[in-house]
Amino acid sequence: MELPVMPPVPPMLSKAVTSIPDDCSYEPKWDGFRSIWFKDGDDVQFGSRNERPLTRYFPELVEAAIAELPDRCVVDGEIVIATDDGLDFDALQLRMHPAASRVRLLAEQTPASFIAFDLLALGDDDFTGLPFTERRAALVEALADCRPPIHLTPATTDITVARRWFDEFEGAGLDGVVAKPLDGTYQPDKRVMFKVKHQRTADCVVAGYRLHKSGDDAIGSLMLGLYRDDGALASVGVVGAFPMATRRELFTELQSLRTTFEGHPWNWAAAHDTPPPASVRNAGSRWNAGKSLSFVPLRPERVVEVRYDHMEGERFRHLPQFNRWRPDRDPLSCTYAQLEVPATFDLRDIIPGLGG
Repeated sequence: MELPVMPPVPPMLSKAVTSIPDDCSYEPKWDGFRSIWFKDGDDVQFGSRNERPLTRYFPELVEAAIAELPDRCVVDGEIVIATDDGLDFDALQLRMHPAASRVRLLAEQTPASFIAFDLLALGDDDFTGLPFTERRAALVEALADCRPPIHLTPATTDITVARRWFDEFEGAGLDGVVAKPLDGTYQPDKRVMFKVKHQRTADCVVAGYRLHKSGDDAIGSLMLGLYRDDGALASVGVVGAFPMATRRELFTELQSLRTTFEGHPWNWAAAHDTPPPASVRNAGSRWNAGKSLSFVPLRPERVVEVRYDHMEGERFRHLPQFNRWRPDRDPLSCTYAQLEVPATFDLRDIIPGLGG
């Protein structure tokens, strides 16, 4: 492979802001695997956010890159899995499987798509030093004849349109809006773009904790739950960004709520012959890979308010952030009914043909 921009290249990053800035180019914020694609003839490599190759996990996209992209190019974008219900990040994570046979099967069952949004090189030309307006124009021309599963992200310089996208596109599973300075060059690993994400709050029940890796006298993360309509407490995620002093204080405070798995709403192994011990540490569930038993169970009596951006099914898509304790809330009132549900929006109204 001989290109004017050679792998590995860390992608250009964005910093979070609370409102959409003026005088930028705006794009939907796709929630998938960030990936820079390098193509030299039939030689294709997919880089990732951590600069580790993703190529082997997406054979269907390798075939598409060879067939659809310009012969020699470097393109930045996002690998996503699109469904009739929006983006499916859980299915995307399952694609990272060590077995080649499993990878091939998943490529058929849950094929991925690539959303291109920047151009680093084309032919013998390095585009990273050019302003974004020129890179965008060149990307539009270079991908004009590309067919699915390779797509070009929509973009606009109209902030009114960007605000509408921010409100509407969440219903298709998108994260928010990215704003790129019009004259900005491509700066790997630098936070020179802007992202505006949805922020909401939810009151959750604390039903357990994991210990901090530094020792047994500090909390690593709190396990959060919400009650379903049938009265069952669903596991929705964890919150764990605390100063070390707070982690130790929480460990002391929560000891009075410690209990055993017997009778706990998350006694996930209760139906099996060998139940877990009263509290399990550093062990995964043998019965369900999606449910970890590596936590100390607590009586679900304490409520915490967290900030979150989006739900993926019953769980927070990304790690929520601690907001405040809610001693005034009845834990049984912490239900899914409190969550704002965005209006459904079809991905194919954003990009025609996305996901087949």
